[in-house]
Formats: sequence, structure tokens, C-alpha cells
Amino acid sequence: MRASVVFCFLLFAATALGQSYPQRPVRMLVGFPPGGGTDIAARLLAPKLSEFLGQQFVVENRPGATTNIATDMVAKSAPDGHTLLFTTSAIAINMSLYKSLPFDALRDFAPISVFAESPNLLVAHHSAGASVGELVAKAKAQPGSLNYSSAGSGTTQHLAGEVFKLRSGTQILHVPYKGTAASLTAVIAGEVHFSFANVPAILGHVKSGRLRALAVAGPRRSDLMPEVPTMKEAGVDGVEVPVWYALLAPAATPRPIVATLAEATARAARSPDTKQRLVEQGADPVGNSPDEFARLLREEVAKYAEVVRISGAKAD
Repeated sequence: MRASVVFCFLLFAATALGQSYPQRPVRMLVGFPPGGGTDIAARLLAPKLSEFLGQQFVVENRPGATTNIATDMVAKSAPDGHTLLFTTSAIAINMSLYKSLPFDALRDFAPISVFAESPNLLVAHHSAGASVGELVAKAKAQPGSLNYSSAGSGTTQHLAGEVFKLRSGTQILHVPYKGTAASLTAVIAGEVHFSFANVPAILGHVKSGRLRALAVAGPRRSDLMPEVPTMKEAGVDGVEVPVWYALLAPAATPRPIVATLAEATARAARSPDTKQRLVEQGADPVGNSPDEFARLLREEVAKYAEVVRISGAKAD
């Protein structure tokens, strides 16, 4: 009898805690500069969380060290749900790419929910060929002569290139730039042969003819560019490197608060207006549960650890 009373009390306390949250404005730290895909997604989510939970959710850009500055700040923040991290697959990639990090993605965070997911596409300069097959043939004919750009070491674009190199059996060089815009400008100028980027970043360049979109590094074609085949359809299997946008809290954040945030994030992802904005950005709404996101994070950490180990990728 006494045990059941204690359980009911704890259940009531946990429910009350979730219902009383948040008690003041909430900071959402983003490890990228304003204007990029992650920042745009964060600024789509924040007003919806404010609407649903009755307090302001404020996006703070803290770029630097391939998102590690913002990630470390949140890892060391008070676990009360008032400082959150809005990040990408970079949090899983960095675990293996950097030898010494002041945080652990699996130990120091409570996964809340993946808000949205966007595929990366392989885009190329016209000199690289009109198809994935032609690009691979050129790379194999002259090992080490082709290169690809990325938005920086540790980004999904970087690892997408490394996965492509492994799966296609080619020797291709990585050239990191400071941001997606600079990376794509290098491809347009012919300084590098190809790159990986998401739909919003490349759509205008492809429509204008400045870039060729050769393949989607994902399981299905993009609704905004349905004529572009998947990498598997183009002849290279196993190159599925999407970028996901997700919300995390410090590890010791109470479960009721995590559950409240996850429910609100899923609700935001399902909102017709937000869903439409995400689709316009080439992203698919997700809104999964904390347990589902935790499982995904573990899988991603293991996947990228293998890619980094085999490819020898480094944080330049």
C-alpha cells in the first residue's frame, strides 16, 4: 500500500513538473551562423514552441569549431530545460572526427526529438561529367585528380564525400571551405569538381545552369527535384547521408521536461504551416520520440565512426 502511494506521488510530481515548464524564456543554441539551413530550421521551430508552451524560445547563434562551441556550452548548462541545443548530424560526426572533445554526445545529452531531415545532393561542375557514372569513370581513370568541396571538416557534406569515395572505390581529395556558400561557389568556378549540399542551397544554381545535380544521397528522390535520381539509381549503392535537425538538452534534464519538449516539437513538425515551410526548404518533417531519437543518435555515432576509421577523414 505504501509503495503504491509513493509511486502515485512521484507520478504526480513528474506530471506537475512537465506542466509547469518552462518558467522563463528558453535559449536554443545553434552552432552555425545565421542564414544557413540549421538556423532557418531552428527559427521555424522556435516560434511554434513559444506558441505551444507559453514562453519565448530564443535562437542564439554560437558558431565555431564545427558546432563544438555551442555543443559544449549546452552540455555544461543547468539541466532545467531552459538551455537547449538545436543541431545537426554534426554532433554524431564530431565524436569520431575529433580526438579530444570536452563532451560526449551519448553521455552528456538527453535527445528530445528530430524536427526535420533533409537529403544531401551531389552537385558538380560541368567538367566533372553529366552523370555519376561519368564522374566515377573520370576519377578512376586519373586517381587523385578529382576533388570535392565541403562547408568544413566534420560537416555532413564532408562525410558524404568520404562515404561516396568509399562506395565508389575512387581516390578523391577533400577541400574544406568556410560555409556552404563558399563551397558551392568553388564548384561553380571550377576550383573543385563537385560537392554535396541540400536542396535549398543548390536549387537556384541548378535551375540557372551553373551547377549540375547528379544524384540524391538518400533513399528517395526529392519532391523539389524529382528528375534527379538517387545515388543507388545512379549506380553507387550505400551513399545515404541525410542531414537531420534536432533538439537536445543537457543529460540530467528531467524526463517530464524532455517529454514536454518532444511532444511540442512533434506538434510543430506536424503543423500545416510549418510543414509547408519545411518542404519549401527541401526538408521532411519528422517529430520523433526521445527514445527514437536516442536510438538514431547511437546508430549515427557508430556509422560515422566506421566511415572516419576507414576513410582516414580528419578535422583539418
